[in-house]
Amino acid sequence: MKSVVILFTAVMWLPCLRPVAAQQSPPSVQKQIEEIERQEAAMMSAAAEKGAAGYLSFYAEDAVELSDGVAIIQGKTRLAEAMEFLNDKKNRLTWTPLHIDVAQSDDLAYSYGTFEFRSVGKDGKPVLEHGKYTTIWKKQTDGSWKVVLDMGNGSPN
Repeated sequence: MKSVVILFTAVMWLPCLRPVAAQQSPPSVQKQIEEIERQEAAMMSAAAEKGAAGYLSFYAEDAVELSDGVAIIQGKTRLAEAMEFLNDKKNRLTWTPLHIDVAQSDDLAYSYGTFEFRSVGKDGKPVLEHGKYTTIWKKQTDGSWKVVLDMGNGSPN
């Protein structure tokens, strides 16, 4: 009888023990993940085409940037100053999201991945920097997604 109780208890708990990776996102969350993927790609294109203004068009007014080795930058006005380097067509920032997730509430999301920054050094030679990043997205009252916090730091490729 004791073994029947143990077996019954184990069978009852088994569904609770499945790996998190095996759980699927609800359709509404999956739809929002796909939207963040589109936003990431559109932001990269906007940065390449329109420089800092294009890049920052995806940021909330009170967004925060936590860059490697510098003080916290808050607000689009200050961010525009810090991102002026994107206006130089010799500079190219690209990134690859490795993971995107959206809260069940459908109003917060995050992505993380790797980036490359290509530029030309003062000596005229090409410079290639690698790094990793994470971005926090928040759904705005108009239903659009905006970056509210972004951070990145250099790392080996």
